[in-house]
Amino acid sequence: MSSGTTTSGTTTSGTMSTGTMTSGTMSTGHSSSSNDSGSDNTTITTTRTDLRRTTAAVAAAPVLLGLYGGIRLLDGSRAPGAGWLVGHTLLLAGLLLFAPVFAGLRRMIAPRRPVGRVAANLTAGVAFAGLLAAVGQTGIDLYVGARAADKAEQIRLFDQIQNHPGVVPAFYAVGPLLFYVGLLALLVTLAAGRARRISVWSPVLVLVGTVVMGADLDLMSVGAALYLAALLPLAGRLASAAAATARRPRG
Repeated sequence: MSSGTTTSGTTTSGTMSTGTMTSGTMSTGHSSSSNDSGSDNTTITTTRTDLRRTTAAVAAAPVLLGLYGGIRLLDGSRAPGAGWLVGHTLLLAGLLLFAPVFAGLRRMIAPRRPVGRVAANLTAGVAFAGLLAAVGQTGIDLYVGARAADKAEQIRLFDQIQNHPGVVPAFYAVGPLLFYVGLLALLVTLAAGRARRISVWSPVLVLVGTVVMGADLDLMSVGAALYLAALLPLAGRLASAAAATARRPRG
């Protein structure tokens, strides 16, 4: 009786243990499959979100510059008033949207060697320095436009600000030029070499747009349209670079 009880108990225990193990194995497999599926769905959702945001920034940045260029052609827009404030607000918004564009272009370069990474970071640094200077200039313009009651006071305020040492080179003569130099350098880096990650037309169109705007600010909308044609085709690759960076393990 004792032996029978023991055998029965052992058999029952063994059966339960086997069943439990099988159930656990099936549960683990199902959980792993669910996790993989959830991870894939999250990746797809993240990529789509990155694509929408990147496309919006790449499109909106030059469009806002173009709108500013159009507003400044209107009568009275170059004197204190609604036209000045609206135009420069659009310009400021457009410039700020170039920040994610510059960051995305830097990610696309993805150099393998330390020297390449240093060069890419320096190039991006030049672009961001120029962006900061352009934003500063626009901020000054908005401040003067909001404070001045008429054209004469506008001129007086500009003279007062620009007479401070370093203001003209930092925010007018030199600083903003770095924006264009940095943008062109980033695009040329991506279009040159063996990898050739983008079409050579992108830096060419940006160069032409920059020359057009530099020759006559009344053609700023034309230059902005060329920027749009150069940058919009890159939206997908910029989004992919952002998604890849987000998925990269840290630490």
